[in-house]
Amino acid sequence: MNKRQFLKGSCSLLTGTMLSRFVSAAEQQTAHQTADQSALQAAAHQTAPRTNWAGNLTFHTDTLYQPKTTDEVQHIVKSCDKLRALGRGHSFNAIADSTHAQISLKQLDSIDIDAKARTATVGAGVTYGKLAPILDAQGFAVPNLASLPHVSVIGACATATHGSGSNNGNLATIVSGLELVTADGTLHTLSRAKGGDRFLGQVVNLGGLGVVTKTTLNLQPTFQVAQVVYENLSFSQLEHHLEEIYLSGYSVSLFTNWQNHQAAEVWVKRRLEPGATSVQFAPEFFGAKQATQKLHPVAGHSAESCTEQFGVPGPWYERLPHFKLNFTPSSGAEIQTEYFVPREHAYEAILAVEQLRDRITPHLYITELRTIAADDLWLSMAYQRPSLAIHFTWKPENDAVQALLPLIEEKLAPFNGRPHWAKVNTIPPATLQRLYPKMPDYKALLTQYDPQGKFRNQFLNTNLFGA
Repeated sequence: MNKRQFLKGSCSLLTGTMLSRFVSAAEQQTAHQTADQSALQAAAHQTAPRTNWAGNLTFHTDTLYQPKTTDEVQHIVKSCDKLRALGRGHSFNAIADSTHAQISLKQLDSIDIDAKARTATVGAGVTYGKLAPILDAQGFAVPNLASLPHVSVIGACATATHGSGSNNGNLATIVSGLELVTADGTLHTLSRAKGGDRFLGQVVNLGGLGVVTKTTLNLQPTFQVAQVVYENLSFSQLEHHLEEIYLSGYSVSLFTNWQNHQAAEVWVKRRLEPGATSVQFAPEFFGAKQATQKLHPVAGHSAESCTEQFGVPGPWYERLPHFKLNFTPSSGAEIQTEYFVPREHAYEAILAVEQLRDRITPHLYITELRTIAADDLWLSMAYQRPSLAIHFTWKPENDAVQALLPLIEEKLAPFNGRPHWAKVNTIPPATLQRLYPKMPDYKALLTQYDPQGKFRNQFLNTNLFGA
């Protein structure tokens, strides 16, 4: 009899035993504990080597727990010595990696909308792609979305993932509550209303405080958006008009390959006023011309998967992302890097990176330049800084990318560029820690919630505690 058959048989036997009215209370407690342990072991799937979405990282454990309930999460957390929560695998670095065990919350997919409070409480397995149409059907929206709607809500918020817009905060800024399982298996309910300043350190938590099973989001009324793409915006326009350009839409993205001192494409998304059926876009935009055909951000790629252009209005969730909900992204085959610089130094930072253009372009798919509003979340890349995010989507050429990143980081060092927590960088840990004024407070939270380091992995140990 193999181990799995033995465990299955043991569970059946124990279940039958617990139903007997002749079993003592002590025996029943022992039976429950044994059944919980059997369920824990049966839930751990020994799988073939697994990778992240992009395929640039193979996880260092083949043990993956996939609970169906919060109770199961608690049993798993309590019984494991080391554990890391895994979202949808859209991180490009080892933030979710583990040499011991991972836990996927994919099956915790509940969505509860409180229309009176204008909130949605969602399970850890819910993606924005699943959540958005349900919200819209009930007359609600979230203010922003990432470029890809296929990421999980909780994973995106834990890493301060963002959309675009000078007046729009990152996705975590609308979080008002969390349900968290800590290292001893205890379930905690955290809220902005009760947690005060501490809650600002709990939202963007990098998976270090425990396993988040639910999150509550503040909602707003649904709205319509239209977008237009312009071609060939000279970087010279950014010297004196950067704020004006980025405030010309609800969300604005510039795409460049760093050649010709220009953004090859500018995606301008504008929010329609309530009751309006259209929004106006001029044929020219700071010297750039409105595109006459639908475009993909990467030249030469089919635009079939991209959201509608040419100013055609549509629901917020069908326009704010660059890619359609019903198109499942490819397996990735790319590497991503992103740095946040203060918006007041945005133009200087762009010119600094541009000096490396002939080194960058051969290994690059595209760079996207976006603005994000400042916030007060302790580990947010936009913490107390209105920011420009310089995002690189690289070809899957790891050695070349690893050689380039220190050069880019050197150019951005004068601006204290903060790297995205879920993307690839080579910034020394001591430098990274100094970029966050509230880092000591966050470390204190880690010590309080996870004193034995159950949820710490090499990524956290190196970047948060390394010299």
